[in-house]
Amino acid sequence: MAKSHTPSSTDLIFEQLEEQIATGVLKSGERLEEAALAEQFGVSRTPVREAFARLDSAGLIEKRPGQRGYFASNPSFTVLIEMFEVMAELEGLCARLAARRMSERALSQLKEANEACKNAIATSNADVYYQRNVEFHEIIYDGCGNSFLAQETRDIRRRLRSYRRLQLRVRGRMNQSHQEHDAIIQAIIEGDGDKAAQLSRDHVAIQGERFADLVAHLETS
Repeated sequence: MAKSHTPSSTDLIFEQLEEQIATGVLKSGERLEEAALAEQFGVSRTPVREAFARLDSAGLIEKRPGQRGYFASNPSFTVLIEMFEVMAELEGLCARLAARRMSERALSQLKEANEACKNAIATSNADVYYQRNVEFHEIIYDGCGNSFLAQETRDIRRRLRSYRRLQLRVRGRMNQSHQEHDAIIQAIIEGDGDKAAQLSRDHVAIQGERFADLVAHLETS
């Protein structure tokens, strides 16, 4: 069962700035003022700095030569698509290996995680679903039995976090995502690595109508 979590000041600042950068409210090149943000959120500078560190790790802010502070850094749609392509391949490989190596205990945990995703849909809260979705994928990463691959997949997932989270807000996407999870679980149960890999790639890949939906959502957020 997923543990309840009360967001910290750092979490709240990170999530709000993450969304503002991802949706273009904060434009690439716009400077983030530490003191102003601390005053805006009613906190000391420490949680702002901690949020900056996480945003930097996610590639959403950057330092510039000869200039102080951080600046928003939003990838172009071309780079975004390229990152999703790589993410899809890594997720597919994790699922392929998990179909061969995942233990019965881990498989049971995977089913429980997907049930938690289903429960999150009932709340119509895409952010809650996203967290349960992360837990689902983490079990597959661990189950693949390759720690290097798992870490590489986590690293790029962290870079795409904001866009994957926003994508879930598109109408109907949570239900579709949950159904895709069901199919991935079944392929892993059957030990069909090729099928598990293809289903996982399709689950993560963002192209065609799905890409158009994400672009539309970013433009209207």
